[in-house]
Amino acid sequence: MTATPLPLLTSLSRLAKGAIFGCSLLAASTSFAAEWPEHSITMLMGFPAGSGVDVIARGIQEPLQQSLGVPVVIDYRSGAGGNLASSIVARAKPDGYTILLGTAATHGINPAIYKDLPFDVEADFTPIAPLVDVSNVLTINPKVIDVKTVAEFITEVKANPGKYYFASTGVGTGTQLAFEEFNARADLKMVHVPYKGGPEALQSVVKGETCCIFNQVQTVLGQYKAGTVRLLGVSTAKRIDVVKEVPTIAESGLPGFDSYIWFGLFGPKGMDPVLVNKINAAATKALQQPEVVARLTNTGNTIHISTPEKFRETVHANRSKWAEVVKSAGLTPQ
Repeated sequence: MTATPLPLLTSLSRLAKGAIFGCSLLAASTSFAAEWPEHSITMLMGFPAGSGVDVIARGIQEPLQQSLGVPVVIDYRSGAGGNLASSIVARAKPDGYTILLGTAATHGINPAIYKDLPFDVEADFTPIAPLVDVSNVLTINPKVIDVKTVAEFITEVKANPGKYYFASTGVGTGTQLAFEEFNARADLKMVHVPYKGGPEALQSVVKGETCCIFNQVQTVLGQYKAGTVRLLGVSTAKRIDVVKEVPTIAESGLPGFDSYIWFGLFGPKGMDPVLVNKINAAATKALQQPEVVARLTNTGNTIHISTPEKFRETVHANRSKWAEVVKSAGLTPQ
């Protein structure tokens, strides 16, 4: 029998030890994923309590807790358009215990608005699950611009370039860019007036300081029901149940128009796919509960259930879209 050379025996020994070590790591990872979660999960949000994002957070908080079997704690870290909360999650351990309630603003618009973000919205995050899509609605004060359809609105503004002012919740925010997208598609020339937040912007329309605003349906419902504003059209391709009488912009003057804001859950990069799928399954279960569906749809949201992979594609496409809108609006990154 030929003896095995000593160097070869040494190499085989190292390979065996490496294989055992690798199997140990895999077993540990599998065990961790199987036992997860063992304690509370923190869901960071980059916007203040009472905001539209908060409505979504509170709408899914309890059903997520029920599905996962541990508390889900909302951590408000508002600032820099949502970037503060995003930066915290981007640096967190990818153990599933720190997640982000992100939006089309944090992961679609902000990369085009802020030139020195301390993270990459795609490379540094793990998309987990979309939650809802939200339509913007063209909201006007009929005492300032007395039109009843999107087509009439476009005709009136085109006939009076520079006369009408539109409000937003701030430079580079979703409310401004929604209107900029509309203006570009309709070839309109309007004056932008930024405010410090949603209440101030909407009140400017109610008071007649500005003629109109593009805002999420849930934020204008109160004034609409009170009769102080008129809704001309929702920005999505389909009508919204909570205001079924309001046509889409596409069917009421601007064919093909389809724009919306989305909300979804993210984790840090490098999350174990098993954990990602567990949270996605919990979110899916939560979004299928009748009381959750009613709570969210009654404020103008559309439930969005999908896979992490499809959600990643949405984030990528949305980032490209808003980059084009920012460019066409002539906005300079901050």
